[in-house]
Amino acid sequence: MPARPPLSLRGRALGYLARREHSRAELSSKLRRHAGPDEDVEALLDDFVARGWLSEKRLVEQVVNHSRRFGAARVLNDLRRRGVDPALVGEAARPLRLGELAIARDVWRRKFGAPPADANERMRQIRFLRNRGFSGSTIAQVLKDRSIEDDPDEPLD
Repeated sequence: MPARPPLSLRGRALGYLARREHSRAELSSKLRRHAGPDEDVEALLDDFVARGWLSEKRLVEQVVNHSRRFGAARVLNDLRRRGVDPALVGEAARPLRLGELAIARDVWRRKFGAPPADANERMRQIRFLRNRGFSGSTIAQVLKDRSIEDDPDEPLD
């Protein structure tokens, strides 16, 4: 079987983008590992942005829409870690924080379904929600609300 020719930088970038959305910083970092001395990664990324193939706004929308199990802090941290423009991260923060309580209730209901019986169980539930990126005030509201099972306006399936 003949060996495959090495991928061009453009082909490699298209392969990365075909798998999932990337931020400019993420894609640049991945491509620099494979770029030769005469290849201009930034020019390639500029071309991709101009063609609409690389879009941080689209990445933010995708991450926010697929993060229905996590709190705002975790989602925003993920976007910052990926090198997304801080202005776009700031725009995403408001809607994430507005819907955080409903998401936290749904996540809590799926995992536990009943108020904590003792202090150890309460701490376990708090740690679980904290690790999912929910704020302290949201966690407090979820755990103190004893009528969670009767809340009809939270269909987050």
